[in-house]
Amino acid sequence: MDAKAFEIHTIEEFYETSVNERIELIHGVFYNMAPPNRLHQRILSILHTRIFNYIESKGGDCEVYPAPFGVQLSKEDDTVVEPDISVICDPQKLTDRGCTGAPDWIIEIVSPGNPSHDYLTKKSLYMTSGVREYWIIDPAGLKIGVYTSNEPDRPAVYDFTDTVRVGIYEDLEIDFSKIKL
Repeated sequence: MDAKAFEIHTIEEFYETSVNERIELIHGVFYNMAPPNRLHQRILSILHTRIFNYIESKGGDCEVYPAPFGVQLSKEDDTVVEPDISVICDPQKLTDRGCTGAPDWIIEIVSPGNPSHDYLTKKSLYMTSGVREYWIIDPAGLKIGVYTSNEPDRPAVYDFTDTVRVGIYEDLEIDFSKIKL
């Protein structure tokens, strides 16, 4: 996800350009996004379905959105990202374009081409913008890193053999051993 150009862009330019290109806007700079591979999409589909079904079964107020779904983390910054999965519990943050403000829970599935984008750049953005829980799923390393707003620099690390409890809910767990890769 190399920077497309070191020219500063606006939110409006992002929405005009992203119609034809897969990009994110971080502090005014466009970053190209590689198309996801099949394994990435399989994990995304399974997790989205499980989270959606959980919220529906509980009659919850939160909403879950898979990528592509624009998240403008702050009204004061020219940044729009497209997390793989976003869970938003404050309906006031939802707009016709996506979400304005920090989602409660974000999941990113690491792209093999540029893992530092998810581990460093996006983690920093999410933790400083108020995301309560951030999961980084690494299919190649079979690891899940869970960052929380309480411990933004100390992830809990799990394997694909573990069951991971979701911090924003009291009774939601994801059993990664049941995800067939």
